[in-house]
Amino acid sequence: MAQPHVPSGEVVSVRPLGAALAGTRTRALLKAEQLEVVRIVLPAGTGLREHHTPGEITVQCIEGRIAFTTPAGVQTLNAGDFIHLRGGEPHALHALEDASALVTICLLPRR
Repeated sequence: MAQPHVPSGEVVSVRPLGAALAGTRTRALLKAEQLEVVRIVLPAGTGLREHHTPGEITVQCIEGRIAFTTPAGVQTLNAGDFIHLRGGEPHALHALEDASALVTICLLPRR
């Protein structure tokens, strides 16, 4: 059963999960008309294969380390690091260690 999204105006924590990371699943926190926010949880050695979104995205590593691949190369995101990509830019993620990240997706591409 899908978990409900966070209602408008409700505070939600995106602090590191720490010991709870292993038992936590990826969850969409918000999906609105123009915006989607997802907390992704990646156990070490797992990831998301190359994909793209029509709109811009941001990825903020909350904990752990993530290899973030774009056509420009591979960059390592450590806890606290943030990256922005233009819409349509291919990218992939691979957890170098247990990790979680906050992903923001613009659902309406720039015109």
